[in-house]
Amino acid sequence: MSDSSDEETAGLFDEPEGFYQPEKEPTFVTHRMLNGDDLKLRLVGHNALWGHLLWNAGRTLADYLESHSSTLIEGGTILELGAGAGLPSLICAIRGAKQVVVTDYPDAELIENLQYNIEHCPLLTTPPNVAAEGYLWGAPTSSLTSHLPRTETGGRFDLLILADLLFNHSEHSKLLSTVQQMLSTTSEARALVFFTPYRPWLLEKDLAFFDLATEGGFVVKKIFEKVMEKVMFEEDPGDELLRRTVFGYSLRWSIGTSQ
Repeated sequence: MSDSSDEETAGLFDEPEGFYQPEKEPTFVTHRMLNGDDLKLRLVGHNALWGHLLWNAGRTLADYLESHSSTLIEGGTILELGAGAGLPSLICAIRGAKQVVVTDYPDAELIENLQYNIEHCPLLTTPPNVAAEGYLWGAPTSSLTSHLPRTETGGRFDLLILADLLFNHSEHSKLLSTVQQMLSTTSEARALVFFTPYRPWLLEKDLAFFDLATEGGFVVKKIFEKVMEKVMFEEDPGDELLRRTVFGYSLRWSIGTSQ
């Protein structure tokens, strides 16, 4: 190829300036517990699975758990699914749970961030009573039950936490499968499902999870509703009141149908 051709193609395959965006740095948020203590949490810089946000349902459920710690947390075993930064799980560990397992999609950055929040929480016991695991909904659960105390012969958890997960409609069946596998069969055991309909026109699809849960052997009960001061995503369309509202439901095994 001639020198003139080289000159004509010089820079042709160079990426334009700004083509590679710098990775976003982690951010930090503070959650004030009802007892006045502050929890500082690290959020991943950006994540396609939305782990870079602290969702309204997570904050609200954390407060709900703290205010009901004597009946929901103390001495119990707890599993959180799709945890993000893991706020509700940390609240449970701080308020006296026997063992907490906090999980999210097995993305290295997400799980490392959960571990970071555990290791940098001064309010936890030493060693901490909370462990982080990557977990795909519907997958085998041995990695989760391995953290249960040896005295827990049933291999299940007293409380399951699901905060702002129902928007993922295609995964409802897998999510319910994990609840069925992991929720203890005792009458006191329950799963708490808190969510906000960020896409109000899809609310019926969000709520379809509870129809599936009823068919799967659970008694579903609405236990909570709170309107937040403002929406998380101001530019989003749809009913603003719904986009500011956190709904909470509990799932318990129906008598005679526990698996």
